[in-house]
Amino acid sequence: MQHSDTIVINQIVLASGNKGKLKEFNQILKALQVEVLPQSDFNVSDADETGLSFVENAILKARHAAEITGLPALADDSGLEVDALQGAPGIYSARFSGSEATDEKNNALLLEKLHGLPPEQRSARFRCVLVFMRHAQDPTPLICQGTWEGEILTSAQGENGFGYDPLFWIPELQKSSAQLPAEQKNLLSHRGQAVTLLKQSITPYLK
Repeated sequence: MQHSDTIVINQIVLASGNKGKLKEFNQILKALQVEVLPQSDFNVSDADETGLSFVENAILKARHAAEITGLPALADDSGLEVDALQGAPGIYSARFSGSEATDEKNNALLLEKLHGLPPEQRSARFRCVLVFMRHAQDPTPLICQGTWEGEILTSAQGENGFGYDPLFWIPELQKSSAQLPAEQKNLLSHRGQAVTLLKQSITPYLK
């Protein structure tokens, strides 16, 4: 006999309207028979990202989405850290070029700031923090992190991916992140690493 307090989770709200992220999460979590829905399906506005770290911002976003939808929520806070820029753009990666930021403007600003620097001074990494909350008051959110080391190119290469992917060079593969097929990127990337940890850890949270 099934206990009435056992609810199997088959839908999770993603605290983002980013279509690239939504597609990646659905591809990755399909094996767990969990459907990931964007918060825009529920008219959830973006949370105020007032945190000073990726972890803080991810928790703020997950709690906000869970509170409004009543569903378990998954939030991702990720960004690019460039050593020559003292870790910038960091938590401001999505809005690096200002309030009207686009991927193109962000990439152009990054290239401008690194102009003339040799390859050995262009080291950078993508970081991703994933937070899964069963409900808005979840006292023990699941937190998973991933890091992907690379360098910043002097011009964009590749058509896949989004954000800074065309400028992020992986020396051991001799390719940019935007030149990798989705399956390979999902395995190697900062988000792929964090999601692998999420898949290994989330099962108890789905009951």
